[in-house]
Amino acid sequence: MLPLLTAQQIREADAFTIAHEPISSVDLMERAAKAFTGCFIKYFPDKKQQITIYCGTGNNGGDGLAIAQLLHYLDYKALTVRIARFSDKASDDFNVNLKILEQTDVLISILKPGEDIPADNSDIIIDALLGSGLNKPLAGDYKKLVDYLNSLGKKIVAVDAPTGFFTDGELKPDAVVLKAALVITFQQPKINFLLPESAPSISNWEVVNIGIDKNFIQSLNSPYQFIEENDIRQLLKPRRRFSNKGTYGHALIVAGQDKTMGAALLCASGSAYTGAGLTTACVPESGLIALNAYLPEIMAIIRKGNALPEIEWDKFNAMGIGPGLGKDKYTLELIKNILTNYRRPIVFDADALNLLAENKNLLEAIPEGSILTPHMKEFDRLFGEHANWWQRLQTALKEAAAHKLYIVLKNDYTVTATPNGKVYFNSTSNAAMATGGMGDVLTGIITSLLAQKYSPEESCIIGTYIHGKAGDELALPNRMNVVLPGQLARQLPVIMAKLMA
Repeated sequence: MLPLLTAQQIREADAFTIAHEPISSVDLMERAAKAFTGCFIKYFPDKKQQITIYCGTGNNGGDGLAIAQLLHYLDYKALTVRIARFSDKASDDFNVNLKILEQTDVLISILKPGEDIPADNSDIIIDALLGSGLNKPLAGDYKKLVDYLNSLGKKIVAVDAPTGFFTDGELKPDAVVLKAALVITFQQPKINFLLPESAPSISNWEVVNIGIDKNFIQSLNSPYQFIEENDIRQLLKPRRRFSNKGTYGHALIVAGQDKTMGAALLCASGSAYTGAGLTTACVPESGLIALNAYLPEIMAIIRKGNALPEIEWDKFNAMGIGPGLGKDKYTLELIKNILTNYRRPIVFDADALNLLAENKNLLEAIPEGSILTPHMKEFDRLFGEHANWWQRLQTALKEAAAHKLYIVLKNDYTVTATPNGKVYFNSTSNAAMATGGMGDVLTGIITSLLAQKYSPEESCIIGTYIHGKAGDELALPNRMNVVLPGQLARQLPVIMAKLMA
């Protein structure tokens, strides 16, 4: 896992690297500038484009000055540097890099407090004003400058973080932030890059390695972790010779009504294609023909009218409940019956989550190690309204610990909060997957992994990753604008085989 650090932890990691590598702070700055520049020139190879670099007088500004030197040496000649001297303070490393840049013929100008901002006719703006250390909203001259730069509609590339953007903590909707087409950030993504409130400020981001001490980063024990492909490769267990269907568990999917059988079919297919040895779907009698036609490998338990189905509870290693199930009195009784009789982990989704939200006393009856898979609105119904996603992260951590369960909060970078205080951000998925039924497949995937004796934490981490990876493999190479859930389910065995190869 890649630890995600707060701004304070980033400063600690920088300081530790400087002290123990050892390396001078200005040399570490040069290393960062080289990493940034190497990435920048891949995106912008045209050396004739007009580039203006806006620098503050702290270390982010020092990065900008070092970047200016490197671009100049690489023959980016249409280069201008503007320094925002809005206070008398300047970091030592900023001053060192300014002296070096002054020995070149790069045009340097100073922006002073209260003065008008000169017109900018550049093609590209590099933002090296404030970076990731910001701890209060922009005001005064910085706000005026950022508002002006945003008004230009230029392509903006930010160094480490856009000016005005908080890299952790609550993001205010009215905050003034320099809107970046690309952020080239150092060492690891910033936590708030992965939350939806970043979308108005950051179109794309890319991480470059600057050699910060990885052992020290791990020692900080950040609760926030970013899932990488190698993590999944290590967690997945290949199927072995002399195994049989019993080896890979029996999953029960409780889902669907007369008019919502599609949700049940997608959920059950997610379970089967992820590799459960057996998958049984508990569906209404009217859905049996559809189930047999869609995927004959799925077995059935029939729900007749308002009678509770007869279920041999001990047969099932894991259960997923909720997709297309409805919220009537019968469904509530069905859930109560399940919670009374089944004590292994259960995956709750969709209508099951909505019934839990309406009957919060049932949260106490959920078996330990169970998994809730809400989207944002379902999450807020369960745990109260939230002003922003940072608040939701903190609530997810609190509620996961309080109820000893796992919360998979679905979004672009789906979040898994665990009872032991960890938050895992998934690194796969894309906008082509934004179609109805994707969550139903995910519920089946996670239920299947539980049935195969993966731990609840492993099931969440693997499940969200392979779900997103299947969507990525279908959408991106083939330039598909939309990926349907049924397509994604069928892609799962291919994805798992590649990851285990």
